[in-house]
Amino acid sequence: MLLETDQSYIQAAQEDRCAPRTRLAIPAQLRPSGSRSRSSMVHDLSLSGFSASAISRMHPGQICWLTLPTLEPLQAEVIWWDRSQVGCAFTDLLSPIVHDNILALYNQDRSHRRAV
Repeated sequence: MLLETDQSYIQAAQEDRCAPRTRLAIPAQLRPSGSRSRSSMVHDLSLSGFSASAISRMHPGQICWLTLPTLEPLQAEVIWWDRSQVGCAFTDLLSPIVHDNILALYNQDRSHRRAV
């Protein structure tokens, strides 16, 4: 059981981002290490990571691969999992050019982009 101060720290840590993130909806494939790829939906994306739907439980520290349309699989590490949502950090930062191309294709409402 988390103490109130622990929960506050976790929430603050989730907001400490090193790159702007954009809310969007991208159909993708997510493959946890040692498992098969499953359909997923990416909910936000930044140069350093993403959050997505994850039907199977994933654990912090677990390695996974995200495949976005037209891209090779991107390796990432699970940072958090909560009620079928997973947050991951890319092993290598996403290229700004690739990031901007993805946003151009999938981001219909740029009002959700925010820098923290």
